[in-house]
Amino acid sequence: MTDKPGRLVVVGTGINIAGQCTLMAKSRIETADHVFTLATPVIAEWLTTLNPKVSDLRTHYDYANGKDRLDSYRGMVADLVAAVRAGRNVVAAFYGHPGVFACVGHWAIEQLRGEGYEAWMEPGVSAEDCLVADLGLDPGARGCLSYEATHFMLYDCPMDASALLILWQIGIAGDHTRTTRFATPERLAVLVDLLSRAYPQSHEAIAYEAPVLTPFETARIDRFPLADLPKAQLTATTTLVIPPATGKTERPGMAETLAALIATEPAWPEATQA
Repeated sequence: MTDKPGRLVVVGTGINIAGQCTLMAKSRIETADHVFTLATPVIAEWLTTLNPKVSDLRTHYDYANGKDRLDSYRGMVADLVAAVRAGRNVVAAFYGHPGVFACVGHWAIEQLRGEGYEAWMEPGVSAEDCLVADLGLDPGARGCLSYEATHFMLYDCPMDASALLILWQIGIAGDHTRTTRFATPERLAVLVDLLSRAYPQSHEAIAYEAPVLTPFETARIDRFPLADLPKAQLTATTTLVIPPATGKTERPGMAETLAALIATEPAWPEATQA
């Protein structure tokens, strides 16, 4: 706790405007002195029904003049920090989960805590939560690798064809300039070549987009061979999902080692009481 006036709470609005904003997040928004938002226009408009004092952080973007996204994010952080320094109870409301592919909340919290202010983040519903529900894929069943698409292309990220692979922001894949240049067929072909080191080009890929407006809206789930990715229709909200292509390989002798250890362990209390 701190005696300094002013605090920041970072919340998520969820992906679907109809019901995915948690009760905690809604309460924080309604009772804030000022709300800053980085979300879709529809969500930004909905926020004004909860609190009339809403500022849209999207004004910091300037893609037309090639502004680096990192510079835009720094400007957003500056707005949040200035409002808290002015003694206000500030809420930053971000699309989806406020800490997933959303660095502004993390940066602002770190800076404000360093200055002695209260600042924290509330959990929210992310696009991955929606993906698991809509596609019926359990990340715990086979394991899951999750990367931002351009990061995956630039760095030597591990690939495991026996696990689920999720590539976020596929619609701007290969844009290392951070000026939001939409993915071209040529850049997507480079990604396909990279993925072909672990997956057959005939293997299924899925272009996924979560529904955003009503609970009756259908998710976009387009299935196609990996080789056809350069021809796919992608948007800023598209996620690429690649299901497992191979089975798991057991570590030799590990099952026997674990069985021998378990045989020497005491029974669980529940088992003893039974």
